[in-house]
Amino acid sequence: MARRALKLASLAAATTGVYLYGNEFLDPNDFGVVRVGRAIATVHLRSAERLRELCCANRGTFIKVGQHLGALDYLLPEEYTRTLKVLHSQAPQSTRQEVEQVIREDLGKEIKELFASFEDTPLGAASLAQVHKAVLQDGRTVAVKVQHPKVQAQSSKDILLMEVLLLVVKQIFPDFEFMWLVEEAKKNLPLELDFLNEGRNAEKVAHMLKDFDFLKVPRIYWELSTRRVLLMEFMEGGQVNDRAYMKRNGIDVNEISRNLGKLYSEMIFVNGFVHCDPHPGNVLVKKCPASGKAHIILLDHGLYQVLSESFRMDYCRLWQALIKADMKRVQKYSRRLGAGDLYPLFACMLTARSWESVNRGIDRSPVSASEDVEIRSNAAAYLPQITQLLNNVPRQMLLLLKTNDLLRGIESALHTRASASSFLNMSRCCIRAVSTYQRSKNRSLYRRAQISLTEALSLWQINLYELFLWLKGSRLGNWVVALLSWMHHSTH
Repeated sequence: MARRALKLASLAAATTGVYLYGNEFLDPNDFGVVRVGRAIATVHLRSAERLRELCCANRGTFIKVGQHLGALDYLLPEEYTRTLKVLHSQAPQSTRQEVEQVIREDLGKEIKELFASFEDTPLGAASLAQVHKAVLQDGRTVAVKVQHPKVQAQSSKDILLMEVLLLVVKQIFPDFEFMWLVEEAKKNLPLELDFLNEGRNAEKVAHMLKDFDFLKVPRIYWELSTRRVLLMEFMEGGQVNDRAYMKRNGIDVNEISRNLGKLYSEMIFVNGFVHCDPHPGNVLVKKCPASGKAHIILLDHGLYQVLSESFRMDYCRLWQALIKADMKRVQKYSRRLGAGDLYPLFACMLTARSWESVNRGIDRSPVSASEDVEIRSNAAAYLPQITQLLNNVPRQMLLLLKTNDLLRGIESALHTRASASSFLNMSRCCIRAVSTYQRSKNRSLYRRAQISLTEALSLWQINLYELFLWLKGSRLGNWVVALLSWMHHSTH
């Protein structure tokens, strides 16, 4: 069904292009698809603007949900994502008196007793909290995260109100399937509102990824942390999507993109414990003056997704199939993850590539500007099917889709999207994850040795291919190719 719909859409687009090209006197406004498309875009824009106004008026949980929708760049129409993205910079700010009140209630002391200095203007404000720079009495510089005082009390009421609103909207528009938003908010908000949980997540991921020397996670000061106040080591740097900052500081954009890919591939495929809010404000980069190495600083550990083993294995195998363009396995594992007959659309949503690119192999060529426009345009055309998919896939998939889109946004800003190295890193992690799983399910020493040998050979093949790509793009590689070409011509 979905395959037929995608083919029809592609055929319609191709036919439209030929017809317009062949008739130079045709006014595009006379063409039905153009008029309908413009009308749909206008409706989406008006709806998005009203949704943004509602989020700004109700603040708190509504802004959090609006930010979530604004992050789904390749899943929702651009009118929604572009309009809702401003909520990241329009989060509410608590007053100095409100900040003092929360700190007094939770830590039992006044700000002047706890800190030698405390900056009134927050470093950043989010939907649930804001962060201030401060200096402790012993001279340590810290970041103080303080929850907005009314968020706890309002969150449960906001979720109930959202649920009622969505039920009403669904009665009017049956294709509007966004109840998953309420389900996710019910599950995740209590965790995000507990800053002690955030502190534990930060320590867990720091330990889990301790072998990545480029990763920095702020240390938590537990003696001055509560459910509404979190004290962390102060770390600063440029936002991960700021190319100008990286150029000024001599940071290699490709290295940052590659390391960010390694980081998230390890979290998703190997550990199944995933930081789900890689918004550029939560991922900073900084060059270490001593070593000259570029560090990635990961902030805001309130929202993590824990993947079950069965889900993680199916997701690993699906990505392996997508990278190899093995369409039978793409269909098999997409269906196992709840996509049903909409598996072609699901593959396009996961990769943010056209169905043609998925069939050809997503590592064969980077995303072109025209393909990117096509994908974003199709988000509006297939909105009912997309919302149906989001309602049908396992809940674990929802935050992963948001994470994927945020990472793609960073790659697009850095101009490193869909590079071969990112797929090679994903392949390595998938191979390791599947091999570890297979060994855990086999008691035979011979079978375990077989699995380990297959794993080593597969990883060796990837390393060899990576070396080939490096040589191909290097001066040495160009010199070797030129020499071989010269030798070939001289012998003839």
